[in-house]
Amino acid sequence: MHPSLLTSQIRKFTWQVSLIGIAFVFCLIFLSGCQGIRQKDDGVIHLTLWQALNPPAHREIFQKLVDRFNQTHSDIQVESIFQPDPQLPKILTSVVANVPPDILSMQPEYTGQFVELGAIQPLEEWLEKSPLKSDIRPNLLEGMELNGHIWSVPMQTSNVGIFYRPKLFEAAGITELPKTWEQLRQVAKKLTIDRNGDRRPEQYGILLPLGKGGWTVFSWFPFLFGAEGEIVSNNRPNLMNPGAIAALQLWEDLLKDGSAMLSAPERGYEEDAFIAGRVAMQITGPWTLIMKSNVDHQVLPIPAGVRPATATGTGNLYVMKTTPAREQAALKFLEYILSEEFQTEWSIKTGFLPVTLTSAKSKAYQQFINQKPQLKVFFDQMPVAYTQPGIAGYSRLADSLGRAIEATLLGESAKTALEKAQANLDSIWDSIQPQ
Repeated sequence: MHPSLLTSQIRKFTWQVSLIGIAFVFCLIFLSGCQGIRQKDDGVIHLTLWQALNPPAHREIFQKLVDRFNQTHSDIQVESIFQPDPQLPKILTSVVANVPPDILSMQPEYTGQFVELGAIQPLEEWLEKSPLKSDIRPNLLEGMELNGHIWSVPMQTSNVGIFYRPKLFEAAGITELPKTWEQLRQVAKKLTIDRNGDRRPEQYGILLPLGKGGWTVFSWFPFLFGAEGEIVSNNRPNLMNPGAIAALQLWEDLLKDGSAMLSAPERGYEEDAFIAGRVAMQITGPWTLIMKSNVDHQVLPIPAGVRPATATGTGNLYVMKTTPAREQAALKFLEYILSEEFQTEWSIKTGFLPVTLTSAKSKAYQQFINQKPQLKVFFDQMPVAYTQPGIAGYSRLADSLGRAIEATLLGESAKTALEKAQANLDSIWDSIQPQ
């Protein structure tokens, strides 16, 4: 065997051993909490659902809706169990120990990893026989699919926009909101003010999230999609396409213009600078505490690059591989999740956006959304919302991409940072793919 092939095999074996190691390390902790998974001998199918819903108020709303399902299904009872982030190690442990939950709520970018583990049940046969598939927003289907199969259904969705301070816009003489990247740069320049001439502005045009973690990557995706860029081609990392380079170049340009303030490391979601007026624009979604603050604020759609676009923040439900009877019972609950009853009430009470067209068009939801002009910006953006890829190895891909974004924010050119990230991924990609 050629030495490089031998090395690759060793690395793949190491990955498998590492997974078993994760299971072993967490096993004692995990198994002590497994009692809730055991089937009760009462003729009823008891399902467990793991979720990490926050804030607590959302968990309370969800529990009431789960209780409603249980009250109307005497043969199926669903127990919703809160699993705080990070929950991935416990999920992996449950799969290896053959005691997974029946239903799992998780972001769709983890799909590839679950598929590689053989942990989840494909859903296309069920969906093809159901009118539910045609009712799901078409652009959410991408986050459900991988390698020709459907692996999950969305429970909730939202997307990213730009919050702005209208009074600061007015003070800067800005009368039109930016609709393109170039307009965004010009507006950010006008909003950047150095009152004492020390070259340290007291007010910046926009906040950019410094860091290499998930929030930074997620915040950058709307610009990647707006440039018609990608980070995956043929199930392999592809960071050197023109769209990816252009999207990161935009953030580099905002910094070179002197109109972008960097957040504290890995704290790009915090709203303090915006609320205090130190920045006039911030990239975030309707979950932000800005929505509940007393400062003047409005929302504008992500300005277009080649096309209008944003990124979805979606939570999907997976049916874990258990037994045919339990899997069929889980599908009954998924039908409930996709019902107009659930989607409309859940969306109105939480601020998430409906994942089904029926709920989005319902009289109750239309009355609600038309009274929420800020939330309506995100609702109106949904047709141009795109999802992150869900291939196996996504966590390593996102880590390398995050490092490239961080390097650019700290002064390296976008192209050079992406070249380094691509080279790193090329050197390890085959070895980290499980067999």
